[in-house]
Amino acid sequence: MASLIILIGLIALSSSLAMAADHGPLQDFCVAESSSQVLLNGLACKNPSMVQASDFSFSGLHIAGNTSNAVGSRVTPVATTQIPGLNTLGISLVRIDYAPWGINPPHTHPRATEILTVIEGNLEVGFVTSNPDNRLISKILNKGDVFVFPIGLVHYQRNVGSGNAMAIAGLSSQNPGVITIANAVFGSKPDISTDILVRAFQVDKSIITNTQSKF
Repeated sequence: MASLIILIGLIALSSSLAMAADHGPLQDFCVAESSSQVLLNGLACKNPSMVQASDFSFSGLHIAGNTSNAVGSRVTPVATTQIPGLNTLGISLVRIDYAPWGINPPHTHPRATEILTVIEGNLEVGFVTSNPDNRLISKILNKGDVFVFPIGLVHYQRNVGSGNAMAIAGLSSQNPGVITIANAVFGSKPDISTDILVRAFQVDKSIITNTQSKF
């Protein structure tokens, strides 16, 4: 019986760890202390007696991001840099602006699930399931629609309207990370060997070389 209880306890513990995104806080809050030199999994805490309301707020999310770039989109983050009080709370937020036909190119968040709400415009969104199926699950979203991108999966958005579009997305980590696929594969430093990429993408070496030069 004791062995069974221990086994059940270990299963419960491993399940709770597997479901968690960021570790849960051990106190009411841990406002990030930006001047601290301490390195840990998260940011060091400010003295609670020095905490102010400004540590938990951010102004400016109503301001549109500049989308005059190659992909036609701009991500404005609201994470611990913008709101120190988010530290250890396991969430963050972004505003995404899209020029007409602009894209938020295929990328992943290695540490977070994303839930996106369209505020203005119409977006094509999608994510790709893992090997071996690599199934694309996509949908056209209208104003007020919500879509979820599961943690770690490659996903994208594209403005399919003739006007600007904007969305707000929540992420289940204070530091979700972002890996833009094209940048990671073709813009690594140093470069991934062209021979590797030629075999991986099954294209001519000149195409790989030309693509790497753009990143």
